[in-house]
Amino acid sequence: MGLNAFIKGFNNLEAIDRAPGEFKYQHHSVAAHCYRTAELAQMMGDIEEVHGNAEINWKALYEKALNHDYTERFIGDIKTPVKYATPQLRKLIGNVEENMASKFIHDEIPTEFQEIYERRLAEAKDDTLEGKILSVCDKLDLLYEAYGEIELGNPNPVYMRMFKESLMTIKQFDDLVCVRYFIKDILPDLFEGDFAGKDKMQRIAFSILLMAE
Repeated sequence: MGLNAFIKGFNNLEAIDRAPGEFKYQHHSVAAHCYRTAELAQMMGDIEEVHGNAEINWKALYEKALNHDYTERFIGDIKTPVKYATPQLRKLIGNVEENMASKFIHDEIPTEFQEIYERRLAEAKDDTLEGKILSVCDKLDLLYEAYGEIELGNPNPVYMRMFKESLMTIKQFDDLVCVRYFIKDILPDLFEGDFAGKDKMQRIAFSILLMAE
């Protein structure tokens, strides 16, 4: 027993593709997604503190962001429409992830660290401020993945759906100052320049976010 197994898990995450089975110009791994989500969480946490005068638990935020998809080393990256097809299926998948993570911690993590890793590998998208920021940043990274494919001219309609669904989820958290800041001061820059799909993306964004030209 040792932390070797946890370290080896990084290789598993690097080998798991995001948006599996879909043609893409830019390949993104689950490991890269966790890193980008952590960077986004850092940015959104800064905005929440500076503009919202909120107090961020930075340790909790970084732990949640960096580890939120670690359990995908056990089950792979299941497409969101499949994972959330029914509440029963989502619960079953969640139970499988939880049971496999618990067994991994029990079998591979030294006893004195087990409580720490039980926290780190638990469901991180909770009702805390840090959990909400994670939920937003998880979809922000998906939004930028979809945007990158659309900007490069990928005709696969799945990326427009990903863009739309990401914005719809982000909009649900517009009680957060950082989300309102993103919508007002960051998102419009995505539509600078000319590229295929730009007009459709703008229409989707305006309809979801009630943005006015």
